[in-house]
Amino acid sequence: MPDRYPGYDVLAKRHTPSWNEQTRRVIDRRLAVPRTPRFFSDHEFATLEAIAAQVVPQPAHRPPVPVAGLIDAKLLDDIQDGFRAEDVPPQRTAWQRGLRALDAEAQAAHGMAFCVLTAVRQCDLLLQMKDGGLKHSAWDGMSPAHFFKQRLLHDIVMAYWSHPTAWNEIGWGGPASPRGYVRMGYDERDPWEAAEAPRDANTDADAAFRKNRHVG
Repeated sequence: MPDRYPGYDVLAKRHTPSWNEQTRRVIDRRLAVPRTPRFFSDHEFATLEAIAAQVVPQPAHRPPVPVAGLIDAKLLDDIQDGFRAEDVPPQRTAWQRGLRALDAEAQAAHGMAFCVLTAVRQCDLLLQMKDGGLKHSAWDGMSPAHFFKQRLLHDIVMAYWSHPTAWNEIGWGGPASPRGYVRMGYDERDPWEAAEAPRDANTDADAAFRKNRHVG
């Protein structure tokens, strides 16, 4: 799929009024996240990478967002969300138990670790987790469906869209402090925001966009 915002790089805003020093520090930390584990074991990290590839598949034409590394860093620093469901353990415990349990399910069903299964089998196990169909004792009382919704899906999607590489895909300028955004109406953009490439009116994707587009 061609870039929707060709030539756009959110990092070009680094030394403009769009970003202040605090924003630059936060983004620099995200860009420096290692792509190797510091909290998880090597095997847990490989399992998480395989899960992330199913939940947020990434294009081959650019370096991938280090989803597993971002989650690993969050757990290493024990950065919490400020809330959690009462039937899901604290995030460190939930993640380690969930990864072990998913691996146990893969071994029981297919005789091998989750991270080396085919993509089809990985997807099938994740769908069973989502639907509450996994029953291995390694879950140790934690609901697979609640783990999927409250931790796995939440943390993976949040990690992906927290990274500047993902921002480039949607033409987002990142936190706009101190400049701020002015043109907030539907289908408006400020002059320092990315311009979307013209859509081909004959493509299926564009036809679906027009069909589902909100008319203000």
